[in-house]
Amino acid sequence: MIRAMQNSDLPAVMQIWVSANCDAHPFIERSYWESNLPFVAQSITQAEVYVAVEKDRIIGFVGLGENGYIEGIFVEKTTRSKGVGKQLLDFVKAKYDTLSLSVYCANTRAVSFYQREGFHIRAKQVDEPTRAAEYTMIWTR
Repeated sequence: MIRAMQNSDLPAVMQIWVSANCDAHPFIERSYWESNLPFVAQSITQAEVYVAVEKDRIIGFVGLGENGYIEGIFVEKTTRSKGVGKQLLDFVKAKYDTLSLSVYCANTRAVSFYQREGFHIRAKQVDEPTRAAEYTMIWTR
């Protein structure tokens, strides 16, 4: 089931956020993600966030910024590659005509996922805080 995030979901969402980022981005120091926890936790409470729930447990989430910008799709390690990310993406595709996102070029698994789901690379740039190359990707209905 996918539903809007509730305030009580924040601890589980943040745990998934930090562990998924560390797993998906071994080219970025873990301390970077951990140092951003307070900022991200505050930002998530202000954003449009939907959680995937299985047996009363949050197993993933998607966060959206302005104008259909996907801040990220994050799935807990034990449920990755089982369709949860696709379910979350399909949920937001039904709400928006256009979606955009940034993804690190070195995260080839995520780049392939988004391309498979109809996203196209629009630009390539450097993420200043991490100095890692990233793509801007766009999907249009």
